[in-house]
Amino acid sequence: MDVKITFLNGGLEEEVYMKQLESFSFSIDEHLVCKLNKSIYGLKKASRQWYLKFEGIISSFGFDENPMDQCIYHKVSGSKICFLVLYVDDILLAVNDQGLLHEVKQFLSKNF
Repeated sequence: MDVKITFLNGGLEEEVYMKQLESFSFSIDEHLVCKLNKSIYGLKKASRQWYLKFEGIISSFGFDENPMDQCIYHKVSGSKICFLVLYVDDILLAVNDQGLLHEVKQFLSKNF
């Protein structure tokens, strides 16, 4: 699976401001700035904010993080097992049950 607009999904924990774009002509004052409400591409902390949001949401669904590699998660439900591997904005799912695969994909689609 591929997550679209990955870095735009991350939130911000503190106030971040950026200069107005040069093409922004509605401004009378050239020294105005824009306050960011969410993370954007190019922001130094965008990938970290995306990871924190992803980790929080996937944990709420019952996935546990692998202590050796923070990009690998697993979920065990009786005899059903699901492994989720995250690499930036790509997700690899490995399951032993088609129903669980469908359930996880629906959850991910709903949240991202």
